[in-house]
Amino acid sequence: MIVVTGATGQLGRGVVQNLLHRVSADQIAASVRDARKASDLAAQGIEVRVADFTDVDGLARALANADQVLIVSADKLGEEALRLHRTAIDAARRAGVRRVLYTSHMGARVGSPFLPADQHAGTEMNLAESGLAYTSLRHGFYAESCLQMIGDDLASGELRTPEDGPTSWTARADLAEADAAILVAERDWNGITPPLTAATAITMAEIAAIASDVTGRKVRHTVVSDDEWRNARIAAGMPAFYADMLLGTFRAARRGDFAATDPTLETLLGRPPRTMREMLSATIA
Repeated sequence: MIVVTGATGQLGRGVVQNLLHRVSADQIAASVRDARKASDLAAQGIEVRVADFTDVDGLARALANADQVLIVSADKLGEEALRLHRTAIDAARRAGVRRVLYTSHMGARVGSPFLPADQHAGTEMNLAESGLAYTSLRHGFYAESCLQMIGDDLASGELRTPEDGPTSWTARADLAEADAAILVAERDWNGITPPLTAATAITMAEIAAIASDVTGRKVRHTVVSDDEWRNARIAAGMPAFYADMLLGTFRAARRGDFAATDPTLETLLGRPPRTMREMLSATIA
């Protein structure tokens, strides 16, 4: 039995749908907070189990009889995220799960300027200390996160960003497919995976050039200071803590934290991963 947490989220749902192409529905369980949002999964024969990362006992019950559990990282920041992940790891241990898989990040580093990357590194350490067999899925940076962050600028014709560095932006759908492939693989993926990334890493200037080509409209790239970028975001209504978190993506990128590429994702997919050009064509063309 494979249990997928966060199974009504964008990544978790994608993993479940890809698992259905590989194993029968009775071998999959979806752990969710709201069963009503999982009615479509139940209609496909998937067992829906209600649990929450704040309730270790309830989560342990939801993970009962699981051979493997995919812990989809919580959409929280700081110590709250680390605490929720520790609860999930403890629940898996109580339930006697054979292997825990965790959706980490290619840029996971202790002390990273990008707060979620620091959190992922902390959870990886918790997994290593848990005594459980585990696989940390080092996901490439979601291309969708990039498009959400810069979409308004691309539409305006001027992409204004702080200094950045190459980033191997990777489609979430590709990662969901790869996670499912790893869950049903004949061999165990022990420890930390290679970076699961698109084939190339590109800069914001290159994204502006691609957007210009895709749309037929000139998109300029302008480098601004960190403070100017942060202040503009806050003036537009973004909470300061969120602006600081997003600014961390640029600070980490210019250190090279997201520049790695690796053929592992392509091998898992059996085809080239989606490119940022393809993602831009599908969203802004």
